[in-house]
Amino acid sequence: MIRPGLTLALWLALALFVVLNDFVGDIWLAPTLPVNTVEWYKVLVPMPYAALLALIHARRTRGPRWLDAAVLAAVLWPTSTLIVDFLYLRLVYQDEPAAFLDRFAFWWGAPYALLVLFLAIAPPGAGFLLSRQK
Repeated sequence: MIRPGLTLALWLALALFVVLNDFVGDIWLAPTLPVNTVEWYKVLVPMPYAALLALIHARRTRGPRWLDAAVLAAVLWPTSTLIVDFLYLRLVYQDEPAAFLDRFAFWWGAPYALLVLFLAIAPPGAGFLLSRQK
């Protein structure tokens, strides 16, 4: 069963967590740690939380249309998290769009693309795992 309200509520929880995590990384960790370490922190800390939210979403949307609900979450969560993260950097630090795009520079070790990819894979993956259980 598709539950857009549930998908939106879980996304709001995820977006709030990602922004607060970025804030902690920027304010408390950035002055003491190297830039690459802070970037890895900003990616690795939200992943278990996102996995938990994906499992909650999969559990609540079980049924014949679980894949539709999982695709909705897989499209909404990464896209809107990118937008919220961009707005956070733009409003708080007045960063230019090019500075936000530098977060995807995997050739110098930027791990942000892993978080976006994980947010796209987690809802269908959790839905698939729960649909196989009886």
